[in-house]
Amino acid sequence: MKKSLIIHFILFILLMLTTLSAQSKPNVVLLFVDDWGWSDVGFRNDRFYTPNIDQLKRDGMEFTRAYVPTPTCSPSRASLLTGKEAIRLEMPRHIEHQNKDGTNDEKYNYWKNDPAHMPSINWLPLEEVTYAEVLKDQGYFNMFIGKWHLGHEPYYPIYQGFDAMFGTGNWGHPKSYYPDFFKDNLLEDYTDEYLTDVLTDKAVNFIDHYDRTEPFMMSLWYYNVHSPHVGRKDLVDEFLKKGYDNKEAIYAAMVASMDESVGRVRDALKHKGIDKNTIVLLISDQGGFFSNAPLSGGKIGGNTLGEGGARVPFLVYYPGVTTPGSESDTPIQTIDVFPTLAEIASKNTFKPHNIQGVSLLSELKGEKLKPRDLYFYRSYEDQYAAILSGNWKLIKYRSGTYELFNVVDDVSEKKNLIGKDLPIEKKLKRKLYKWEKRAVPVYH
Repeated sequence: MKKSLIIHFILFILLMLTTLSAQSKPNVVLLFVDDWGWSDVGFRNDRFYTPNIDQLKRDGMEFTRAYVPTPTCSPSRASLLTGKEAIRLEMPRHIEHQNKDGTNDEKYNYWKNDPAHMPSINWLPLEEVTYAEVLKDQGYFNMFIGKWHLGHEPYYPIYQGFDAMFGTGNWGHPKSYYPDFFKDNLLEDYTDEYLTDVLTDKAVNFIDHYDRTEPFMMSLWYYNVHSPHVGRKDLVDEFLKKGYDNKEAIYAAMVASMDESVGRVRDALKHKGIDKNTIVLLISDQGGFFSNAPLSGGKIGGNTLGEGGARVPFLVYYPGVTTPGSESDTPIQTIDVFPTLAEIASKNTFKPHNIQGVSLLSELKGEKLKPRDLYFYRSYEDQYAAILSGNWKLIKYRSGTYELFNVVDDVSEKKNLIGKDLPIEKKLKRKLYKWEKRAVPVYH
């Protein structure tokens, strides 16, 4: 009898230790916004009302020079998930909707008028390792909510390491932010709800009812603030009353509804009592559709590798690690999210040989990363490649021209220093050429 009690006691202790070990790992919430410009936030531009995002900045760390290696819908998502430059995945362009249901059964899409003259893959291959798969191996439950745009049904989140998903379909954007949201039957049981609120309701519900012993990672990838530009009616009215014109009021309302969502998610974490053991990341997938002043360029217009197109908001709150209100001016890219999460989850240095991202954990702790060069690739236009090295950015065009900027002294990229006999010009040209040879696929 005593022996049996001892065995049961030992098993109970082992179970408790396992549970405590799982709970000691922080939960993770990754909020990924679509087309949200670096300047489209209240703490930088008072035309936007973002009290919750402003609070997140006060609570955590902002990476003021964060970039997307290929600032385009699908490639930006592939890079975030895998830690790889999207061009190495054969994904220079967004995934097209070929069929009426938004699917595309062809492995590649081809654009006759694209000066890149290369195919672009229509899904994230299942053999690619995602941050969800790495965290799953570390005992995490992975929830995905919202926009995917990395392939149709056989390539959905639930086949890429996520345990559950909601609001995920084949489309890269809704036809409206009010019902019917999409061209198919996705999210059909709604009458007058705003799409961002529907996704946020699900996120809050997931947090409220989460009862597993293992930690969770929740990826909430918004459709906001991508076109069609449809603001929540009550918020649009508020901005119109403040004297905004109609277009400005609609977009400000879209940003405000996303900000409200951020606040609701953080409130849910606090109500659950897990806010002090949950990391929150808030990032955008590329530069904004409208003005990104003082930055030059944006989502469209032929200068997407300008600061306004490739530079994005990037905020991290890691309780007990990030210093409240701190900033890092170290240039980083969204490919760094994957190794950062892997290192946090495993509590070990994560240095796989086949990704380009590096862990940001040292920066989050207030230490500086080793300096490195960052590379960019863009399809669609004459402008197509760039290298960022410290304060310097070299941009390359297919027509043979270059631009060179000191983006710290000249954040608006007005002073093109190409041809001024600066030693940095030749150095960056050589580096960019070598990177292209390694990273950019060649098709015959």
